[in-house]
Amino acid sequence: MQTPRLAIFLALAAATLSAADGTPDLPRSTPEAQGISSAAILAFVEAAEEEIDALHSVMLVRHGHVVAEAWWEPYRPETPHVLFSLTKSFTSTAVGLAVAEGRLSLDDTVLSFFPGEAPPEPSDELKAMRVRDLLSMSTGHHAEEIQGFPYFEPPDGSLARAFLALPVAHRPGTHFVYNTPASQMLATIVERATGEALGEYLGQRLFEPLGIQDPIWLKAGDGVTLGGFGLSVRTRDIARFAQLYLQRGEWQGRQLLSPEWVDQATGRQVSNGSDPASDWNQGYGFQFWRSKHGNYRGDGAFGQYAIVMPAHDAVVAITSGVRDMQAVMNLVWERLLPELHPEPLAAAPADHDRLTAKLAGLALPTLSGAATPRLGQLSGRTWVFPENEQQLEAVSLGTGDAGTVLVLRLAGRERRIPTGNGEWLRGGTLPLPGFGSEDEPVAATGAWMAEDHLRVEACLYRTPFCVTYDLAFAGDELTLDQEANVAFGPTKRPQLVGRADAGG
Repeated sequence: MQTPRLAIFLALAAATLSAADGTPDLPRSTPEAQGISSAAILAFVEAAEEEIDALHSVMLVRHGHVVAEAWWEPYRPETPHVLFSLTKSFTSTAVGLAVAEGRLSLDDTVLSFFPGEAPPEPSDELKAMRVRDLLSMSTGHHAEEIQGFPYFEPPDGSLARAFLALPVAHRPGTHFVYNTPASQMLATIVERATGEALGEYLGQRLFEPLGIQDPIWLKAGDGVTLGGFGLSVRTRDIARFAQLYLQRGEWQGRQLLSPEWVDQATGRQVSNGSDPASDWNQGYGFQFWRSKHGNYRGDGAFGQYAIVMPAHDAVVAITSGVRDMQAVMNLVWERLLPELHPEPLAAAPADHDRLTAKLAGLALPTLSGAATPRLGQLSGRTWVFPENEQQLEAVSLGTGDAGTVLVLRLAGRERRIPTGNGEWLRGGTLPLPGFGSEDEPVAATGAWMAEDHLRVEACLYRTPFCVTYDLAFAGDELTLDQEANVAFGPTKRPQLVGRADAGG
């Protein structure tokens, strides 16, 4: 089923290809020609499958050439993926462009952009806060003061006013606290300084030159683009963005960003810890993290990475749904970094063929079991649940071409999720966990684990989230357990017990 995607995963030719959007793509090459062995990349992929749960995609670029690219089904190259806080690095780039155009300065005070939204008597600390303090997350706030920031429901319609009302305990520039509200203020400042929405401003300046088509960028409750999260692009877009920074702002003969900005943004602007084993304690730039071994990156929740390794002329783009983000970084440092050699390696056709075959067949684990032991008896019945925080009102089952169809009535709306027995089947939608009622497309696999036990795993394949449903049937009673692979809160939801309706 996946063999036709071989050319996508690992191209054999070194010639420059043309992207579907007409933009010249990064050239492809065998790994050995760029100084890394196919065997090393294969070892990385195998270790990721054994130790990490789970990568969704990876691209490795060396000396400007894509040497490996892979997606684990149901994740695919043409599908955008939520970046979460990797969005911050794009917001930072917009600030750099606005500075280069003279729209604003790093030393402009934050209050200068919001004359009508400042508190009546701003503190000296708030008066001293500059754009560069927002960029380096050294605004002077305490972590507890920015928790629960109302991105989607600002109390008076202005997130800027909500931010400026926060107490500032420390002199700006002296105290690092990871601060997504500060990233939101950067987005607001860029939009006020340029008169354009963030995505529109970056369009001709960044997205179009890099060939980033149709980025999805959500807005906050006050209509401003979300600056700290909310951007979705494809894996190749992450790789191109990282490559642009590796090349200090130059892209195919054009200087899109000034080298000075790239050096500032990715350099150590502030200390953020002292643990040498942590990639979150190596210093922080302008919405970029410093990393171990002299590298840097943008990253986002649950494992979205744009990793840049300047000394090795390499970048790694990764999307995933992981609970341990450091484990992914460790895998890059242990399996890939030592294998980046300065000179080309001898061709290794057998190793290359093994890698190609492996990358062509990647998929997240699927569920397999008996076809439908009691589906004929259970189909057509509906189980109704008492009121619950999950807003699950009822469950019923149907029969699809490839397996059982799970039908959920959530908050008054029916969702039909076809499942594949031993495969991922696309179809249906589910709400995005933690983000209200917005639905995301789903791919699902499902199987009867026992006569009365149906398990369904549904991946919202434009996001890191996969949800497992376990349904146990006993007479007129249905017990349902639900658990996500990752979440901003508890991954396991309270168990629900439903009863067959009167017609069942």
